[in-house]
Amino acid sequence: MTSLLQDLHQKYPHITKLYSIGKSVDKRDLHVLAIGANPNQHVPGRPEFKYVGNMHGNEAIGREILLYLSVHLLENYGIDNEITWLIDNTRIHILPSMNPDGFEMSYEGNCTGLIGRYNRNGIDLNRNFPDQYSNLTDPLQPETIAVMQWIQSLPFVLSANLHGGTVVTVYPYDNLPENVVDRSSYNKCPDDDLYRAISKVYSFSHPTMYIGRPNCSINDTDYFHDGIINGAAWYAIQGSMQDYNYLKSNCFETTIEVSCCKYPVSSQLPLFWQRNRNSLIQYIKAVHMGVKGFILDSQGQPISNATVVVRGNTHNVISAKDGDYWRLLIQGNHTIDVIAPGYTMATQMVEISTNSEVMTVNFTLQSVSATQGTISGTGTVGRGFAIESNGYLIALLLLYMVNFML
Repeated sequence: MTSLLQDLHQKYPHITKLYSIGKSVDKRDLHVLAIGANPNQHVPGRPEFKYVGNMHGNEAIGREILLYLSVHLLENYGIDNEITWLIDNTRIHILPSMNPDGFEMSYEGNCTGLIGRYNRNGIDLNRNFPDQYSNLTDPLQPETIAVMQWIQSLPFVLSANLHGGTVVTVYPYDNLPENVVDRSSYNKCPDDDLYRAISKVYSFSHPTMYIGRPNCSINDTDYFHDGIINGAAWYAIQGSMQDYNYLKSNCFETTIEVSCCKYPVSSQLPLFWQRNRNSLIQYIKAVHMGVKGFILDSQGQPISNATVVVRGNTHNVISAKDGDYWRLLIQGNHTIDVIAPGYTMATQMVEISTNSEVMTVNFTLQSVSATQGTISGTGTVGRGFAIESNGYLIALLLLYMVNFML
């Protein structure tokens, strides 16, 4: 794997960056290949996307198809219009193996076993992230810490975590409050409709996932409507990576189970790649939906850490250091407030007509001192309009500021 990633970087240095986010327990590098027209740094206004594979070391298909994907993207840049557009307008980060130690312990042909699932310390990495309902009993692992730091280091917008064992796309929440007796109960996150739409992008681009009947040798009666399921409704787990992404960053992540067999023989790899190729590409494209833009002050300077609030939704995102932000949303009418300490709130109503394109919505915030006590934040948008400031918005601002401080 490492040699392939190095070869790809050497062959395509102008659109790749190879870097390590840390090391495993056994000191193996957690290599990431970044692919983009400007691969070495974040480009303001351009979203960051990531794929993570092989979190469970014995689930090798995710690792392998991400390597196939890397080759496919690079070989088709400048040839395939869709791929060229994606690379020119997205920075794509691919971590083929989050658990290289576990992979080294696993073995080919082991479809249902557990050997290699855990890291070298015997910890399940998908039960090792800080959780909203439970206190973890195991210490954070080196691989977990590396990924947590990585998540916080870049303004990731969308992500997927590839697993094996069945064929379905799973979305948050994964866990349930401890007082819920039925541990297979649907637990909606605030963006449930959005997550269902994003999950269907993958399942309906796959030749069989959308049917919802994986027909795996174990659990051969499983049925997943539309090929997707809420994590907690399937079975509740604590400490999952997708919940951590959603709760502790701007990033929306799903968990995608891509094969019944966890570690099939190598001769079957081309088949798994063909089955997932289109889904992997279409899912990356989903990062370009909803709204994006810049949050600036009256002098045109970026405002970082501004809070972007969609009314009726308790999940907020914040602007990055260059003032750029992204908020994945499904089509419909949305009212968006932007709040930053020291500035007046700006509000816009937007109408998103499709889930296949992103809408640019920029905000300009006025400093509190400059407005002399009046609310005068404004926004610019292709479709929609700014709401005039009034006493209602002042009250709303105070409410949001209280919630923000809490």
